[in-house]
Amino acid sequence: MEQTPRLEVRDVSKQFGAITALAGVSFHVNPGETLALLGDNGAGKSTLIKGLSGLYPFDGGEMLVDGVPQVFRSPSDARNLGVETVFQDLAVFDNMNPVANMYIGREIASPKWLGSLGWLDRKAMTNATRVNLENLKVHVPSLQSQLGVMSGGQRQALACARSMAFASKLVILDEPTAALGLRESDRVLQTVRKLPSTGAAVILISHNLDEVLAVADRAVVLRQGRRVGEVKVAPENKEKIVSLIVSGGEEEGLIKSSGVKA
Repeated sequence: MEQTPRLEVRDVSKQFGAITALAGVSFHVNPGETLALLGDNGAGKSTLIKGLSGLYPFDGGEMLVDGVPQVFRSPSDARNLGVETVFQDLAVFDNMNPVANMYIGREIASPKWLGSLGWLDRKAMTNATRVNLENLKVHVPSLQSQLGVMSGGQRQALACARSMAFASKLVILDEPTAALGLRESDRVLQTVRKLPSTGAAVILISHNLDEVLAVADRAVVLRQGRRVGEVKVAPENKEKIVSLIVSGGEEEGLIKSSGVKA
């Protein structure tokens, strides 16, 4: 029985005035799979993930989650459906502790029947944060310490853990190790490797091919707003991926040669 993709994008497009940012891009990612989304600057990666995150709608095409067509008109629409994005700028608050960062905008109130009129259940949020961080082996100095005193790797790992805590279907990671040192990057990649274990799909945007080889299953390459290839991620395909990023290629022939179905 063929697996239903967690996310399927069909022929999506996006225009900004006279500029075509995306032109007929299609791909899919399955539950428990990590898909690398690659391309040089201006390839359309940022536009694509912003559309997938609900920051703005696509002009054309279709997006399906678990086989059901969806239209995200805001980030809240995406989050409510279990799609979380970790952008390059992290969107964490340095003056708050890990618990507050984990639950900002999603605070647990008690009693539940009072909704937002109840009081904050800090104990429940602290316990849940501890469990989530332990499951992903994310280490922070203290759950009461402000993020401003933590390393870049710890802060990025926390952002990944926050997304995983609420992403039942898809986690999108935009350059998760950008501006991090080697040790901090390794810590974040260890967290990324654990994300698919719950069945959620992962889309990874990265310029670092060594990181892609370490965590991804497949790679889709964009160039000037178009999909130019899809390749199984493996050391022997590294040169093919580089060639696609730099010069593009014939989509049909590349997919056939890599053994990947479109």
